[in-house]
Amino acid sequence: MKKLLLSAVAAVFAMGVSNAQEIDFGAKVGVNFAKLQGDAVEDLDGRTGINVGVTGEYMFNETFALQVEALYSQQGLQSDEGGVEQKLKLDYINVPVLAKFYIGESGFSVEAGPQIGFLVSDKYEVDGVNVDEDLNAETIDLSAGGGVAYKFKEGTSLEGLSANVRYMIGLNNVYKDNGDTFGDDITNSVLAISLGYKF
Repeated sequence: MKKLLLSAVAAVFAMGVSNAQEIDFGAKVGVNFAKLQGDAVEDLDGRTGINVGVTGEYMFNETFALQVEALYSQQGLQSDEGGVEQKLKLDYINVPVLAKFYIGESGFSVEAGPQIGFLVSDKYEVDGVNVDEDLNAETIDLSAGGGVAYKFKEGTSLEGLSANVRYMIGLNNVYKDNGDTFGDDITNSVLAISLGYKF
């Protein structure tokens, strides 16, 4: 699946070079409500972070589009159990490849597709102090999901702006060997709310 995602991303960007005038490029920023899923972490709180990055949307027709993004995404979890604040900070560069279906001329669309994430930071903090502990995180995170979006109509004062709500669920373990840390089958999940602007 990793190779399939990378091939899809490469194909979309190649298509963009030859058809740049047909692609809407933009930027987006938002908030993540992230959590890890699994029996060993079910009682721990999620981490609230940011997502920010760039987007490219290729319109095949008035109804169907393909959107590729590159997003810096703060994920992980936290716990205040026993008066000790612990944070597991997992930061990724996520590349979702999403099929988008527009609902008539309403401006609303639904989206779904896979995502590949590249780990850029893995930190464990206790009371704000970074703990030097190798948690052996996977460098690649695969996920899938979907969401809804609204694009403000052309000719209005908010033309170019869009709003998006998306939920992504992890497909592979976050850690290479979870046995000594959290147990088995620990995956990411992220609810993201964001605003975008198309150039």
